[in-house]
Amino acid sequence: MKHFKTLSSYLEYLELPRPEHPMLSVFNSKGDGYLPCPRKSSPPITNDCYSISFKKYVEGDLNYGRTKYDFTNGALIFISPRQVLQWDNSVVFEQKGFSINFHEDFLKGTELAQQIKKYGFFSYSVNEALHLSPKEERQIESIVENIEIEYQNNQDAFSKDIIISQLDTLLKYANRFYERQFLNRKEISNNLLEQFNHHLTEYFESGQLEERGIPSIEEIANKMSVSQRYLSDTLKKETGKTTTEHLHLHLIDKAKNILLQPNKSISEVAYELGFEYPQYFSRLFKKKEGISPKEYREKYKLN
Repeated sequence: MKHFKTLSSYLEYLELPRPEHPMLSVFNSKGDGYLPCPRKSSPPITNDCYSISFKKYVEGDLNYGRTKYDFTNGALIFISPRQVLQWDNSVVFEQKGFSINFHEDFLKGTELAQQIKKYGFFSYSVNEALHLSPKEERQIESIVENIEIEYQNNQDAFSKDIIISQLDTLLKYANRFYERQFLNRKEISNNLLEQFNHHLTEYFESGQLEERGIPSIEEIANKMSVSQRYLSDTLKKETGKTTTEHLHLHLIDKAKNILLQPNKSISEVAYELGFEYPQYFSRLFKKKEGISPKEYREKYKLN
């Protein structure tokens, strides 16, 4: 896998202009044509840079880790250092858009160096781009233009602080829009919850729970064709519970039914539910129900 340590080498690979600053590049195009990008399939690559881009997809695929990045309708894309990227099928973008790339060392000694790591949209598992309304596009474009002006002017002792401040503002707006993206998708999120519950029920009833153990959230998200982070954020926003909490609710509900069968020991119930160690099951059950599996059985056993 090819790794680019410097911004210049990474931009050369992307067929973008040489940077005006060794650790920062701003490419903002409003004209016709296409945004420079590798024109053919490429091997997986990594680099030490952050990227914030607004691009409109024309054709081809951008593989992002083990998934594909969804930016079909034109949206903000956030990529952090050392994430695996790969272009397939001659990726082409419309030229109208922007790309800000900066080496992680550009943020050293600033508050943004820590804050940027807290933004969920830079997460490796988030492969859905941030879709913007026309008004939001204009807000972001205005900030990018300010960054571009400072970037292209003769840089002085104040330039870096001004650019960092503008980047911070851009990311704060992005965070607001990211939250809006979930708030405006209540119908979608309800559908996601239904799908999530359906996949869990199907998994439990097919006998896979006992054979393969408790499914991972990533496994379920992949079956739903969404990223693990997107699924978790959406369900948390609309239900107040994480995907793991929803999974535990299913496990506890199934456990209650099995516990009322007198011919099975607590250990057998735990193994049937996919727990490797019975004490893990007992601990989770008591945490969720306030009583142990044995106490539950005694309390609700059928006469």
